[in-house]
Amino acid sequence: MRVKKTMPFFLEGKPKATLRQPGFSSDFSISKKPNPPLSRDRGNSLGIKYDVEMPPYTLHANVGSEVFKDVPVQRPVTMPVSNRFSPKASFPPPFQMHLSRTCTKEMSDNLNQTVEKPNVMSPASYTYKMDEVQNRIKEMLTKHNNGIWMSKLPHFYKELYKEELNQGILQQCEHWPHICTVEKPSSGGQDLLLYPAQRKQLLRSDVNSGKLPPSPLPAPKQAPPFPGGAAAVPGDFKEKVAGLLVKYSSGLWASALPKAFEDMYKVKFPKDASKNLALLSDVCTVDYISGNPQKAILYAKLPVPTDRILKDAEQARGDHAKSVVKQECLQVEKNIESADPTTENVTVPPLIIPTEASPSVLVVELSNTNEVVIRYVGKDYSGAQELMEDEMKEHYSKNPKIAPVQTVHVGQLLAVNAEEDAWLRAQITSTEGNKIKVCYVDYGFSENVEKSKAYKLNPKFCSLSFQATKCKLAGLEALSDDPGLVKVVESLTCGKIFAVEILEKADVPLVVLYDTSGEDDINVNATCLKAICDKSLEVHLQVDAMYTNVRVTNICSDGTLYCQVPCKGLNKLNDVLHKIEDYFRCKHMTSEYFVSLPFCGKICLIHCKGKWLRVEVMNVHSSRTLDVQFLDTGTVTSVKISELREIPSRFLQEVIAIPSQAIKCCLADIPQSMGMWTPDAVLWLRDSVLNCSDCSIKVTKVDETRGIAHVYLFTPKNFPDPHRSINRQITNADLWKHQKDVFLSAIASGAGSPNSRGGNTPVASSAEENVRKGLTDGIKKPAADPTCSCSTTEELPPPVHLPKPGEYMDVYVPVACHPGYFVIQPWQEIHKLEVLMEEMILYYSVSKERYVTVEKDQVYAAKVENKWHRVLLKGILTNGLASVYELDYGKHELVNVRKVQPLVDVFRKLPFQAVPAQLAGVKCSQWSEEASMVFRNHVEKKPLVALVQTVTENANPWDQKVVVYLVDTSLPDTDIWIHDFMSEYLVELSKVK
Repeated sequence: MRVKKTMPFFLEGKPKATLRQPGFSSDFSISKKPNPPLSRDRGNSLGIKYDVEMPPYTLHANVGSEVFKDVPVQRPVTMPVSNRFSPKASFPPPFQMHLSRTCTKEMSDNLNQTVEKPNVMSPASYTYKMDEVQNRIKEMLTKHNNGIWMSKLPHFYKELYKEELNQGILQQCEHWPHICTVEKPSSGGQDLLLYPAQRKQLLRSDVNSGKLPPSPLPAPKQAPPFPGGAAAVPGDFKEKVAGLLVKYSSGLWASALPKAFEDMYKVKFPKDASKNLALLSDVCTVDYISGNPQKAILYAKLPVPTDRILKDAEQARGDHAKSVVKQECLQVEKNIESADPTTENVTVPPLIIPTEASPSVLVVELSNTNEVVIRYVGKDYSGAQELMEDEMKEHYSKNPKIAPVQTVHVGQLLAVNAEEDAWLRAQITSTEGNKIKVCYVDYGFSENVEKSKAYKLNPKFCSLSFQATKCKLAGLEALSDDPGLVKVVESLTCGKIFAVEILEKADVPLVVLYDTSGEDDINVNATCLKAICDKSLEVHLQVDAMYTNVRVTNICSDGTLYCQVPCKGLNKLNDVLHKIEDYFRCKHMTSEYFVSLPFCGKICLIHCKGKWLRVEVMNVHSSRTLDVQFLDTGTVTSVKISELREIPSRFLQEVIAIPSQAIKCCLADIPQSMGMWTPDAVLWLRDSVLNCSDCSIKVTKVDETRGIAHVYLFTPKNFPDPHRSINRQITNADLWKHQKDVFLSAIASGAGSPNSRGGNTPVASSAEENVRKGLTDGIKKPAADPTCSCSTTEELPPPVHLPKPGEYMDVYVPVACHPGYFVIQPWQEIHKLEVLMEEMILYYSVSKERYVTVEKDQVYAAKVENKWHRVLLKGILTNGLASVYELDYGKHELVNVRKVQPLVDVFRKLPFQAVPAQLAGVKCSQWSEEASMVFRNHVEKKPLVALVQTVTENANPWDQKVVVYLVDTSLPDTDIWIHDFMSEYLVELSKVK
């Protein structure tokens, strides 16, 4: 089951110090702050202005308004059954046949790419007409608005126009300011850079600023992600940048500019300036190194010679020159508009990746796993597209004056009348006679259509982003072109809807797909990777067969066993791991082998007991810790991310091809009357067979659906007598008496293999103890008494430090029931709590099982949703569950008593962080559910500022309480006092009633 990966807390920002500015009164005569209206829209506009009418299916204002930075690796939330999509997609009828993958590669290549425009053959005359040459150079520069080296200009000219460019023309370019701008980079050399003339009328560079250099295809333009332009930077910003670049004669990387700027001027670098380098083009030269617009070198502009300044000034004063420039600008504008007056100048906004934790996508097709064509499913995506297509059908079907296009060119946007009378947006990829080949920009595949079915696309249908996009499947990058893998991914994903975990938000995002259509969520990436394993290396147990030299590698708390059986796959695995050991011994370990982006299902290596072993990431707790399962022993443990290593590329295919060598088994013929496995039974079984390499098994049944084999287990001295098998011995032994409130802890529950159920909880083995040896050696273990109980004399941490009445503190609110009861955490201590939680995960995942006699009102460590918490035990239920109170988060939870362990001394140092609180300044005898919900929406999981009114001390740290005013300081100019807001809400509510 996929479990939501979370940090121990959710932070949405840091409280601002608005209330603690000099001169602010800190007594109780609190001045009223402006109160916000009871309902308001906190969303912000995308800020994109269109010259055409915006239809009702335009993207919602909140889409893409949030930018997440420095966020730990995320897991998508488990989707409720009611919200899960059917795995089968409903394509429009005429396009279902296109999912047959007959032209997958061809279609995928068309998506998000531009097609080269056919070469235009010039007349076979080499007589240069100056105006024709100037227009051609202008045309070339419009397609390369980031500049062309002058030495490269003849090559591009000949390639495009099939003519030689006279070298004398190059010398005249410098004197054509209305045609181009000529600059000499400060990096040295004799070559010059040619840029388009710096005029808005020529190229509309204000629309295209900050984008990649356009390709030769006149494709529809995507709106820039930062439309603010120069208005977003301070007035003296450019001058400071120019002064800074003078110190770097060899140029400065654009990525290093923010730090160099802040170091020199001691002021904050404007947030979006580095994302729009075109803003700096008038004070420096931007030399783009690759297709990445952020990978560029900035050079200071050289001072213009005095004679050049005089010459330019003389030119500028010429009325005739001005009129020529103006006429040429208007002519270029006219030419651009005349090409296709309805769509050529329309800007199509870029597709924004959804900000929700686990968006849904429809997989359309793929040519390889690095180019999977998908469509986002949701109101602002597929829903908006359906509305648009309905409006297109209405517009084109009922308007007889609209005629099919007469002339077409590659890259042109069209409205195509497809089968079933569907109207879809398409882009031309090639033409041939009366037929044109188009790519449906909202579906991602191509087909040939008659020209009579193609119509000019009305600009109002360009306000919605193209819905078809690409993604890359995480963990499959190195094998992306493997035919077997592509076939498996294709069969499992195409035409189906999945929940998606986005690991990297880029032009082609890196994702993990999850099938949420069944009871358990299935990691599709991991499933595809395991499906291409070498079948000849798998172990297939046969019923009634005997196997010797079997090694029991892991025993779970419900009696489930993991075994290794000698076979071809195990021998192959040992050989490959030995090669990897030699490789790492001979090669210096560099940063490329450290795991930088862990995600569930990722296969990597860990060094354990002097050798490298394969592990699969099962759950990511935070940016430092995660759960892994040893693929070949079945053991689950928690480790630090820094201990994992990437599989060297030369061994990757071999390692992935070997299936897991851990075989899941259970003891056959154990009477059902035995009930749940007791700690005594588990410990006896572990002592008898764990890590014994010469056991034997006899298979009685193989349950393919659960992936488990029922076996008789024998030790060497008892083989093959069935009456002396481990099954008979454990049944006859006095190991099944349940003691009241005495349980064996369940280690790493919920983090087992995807096929595990219920109590199938792995327990720690010597492998994990070796992995975490450094940690456990540094922590003093409690007494070795097998029936440990935490007495009231054990040391408790000191109470959390709280300010005096009248003082302020930054807080975080993890839980809010109503204004009469909520929980706050001191903001300054949250990082310490995060570190503590990670250390508890690492410690308890490898510590040995302890008998625990649990007592009410005592402090323990308990595992809640894959994390270990410090808890106060409030009561024990008859069904084996315990009611606990999380001392650091203020939540009440029910956990299995098996998941309760003693809280060791090292975790008793940090004060308990949850402080119960009450809102000051407002009174109500009983808060309604509606009022409580309004309060929760304004304070829960938010950083706030608290003004302490009273503090109630108590002998027990968890019983101290505070009465505070809460202030939301997230707005730039207004502090929202929550008690004022709630008071006005109650007044308005009373008027309604």
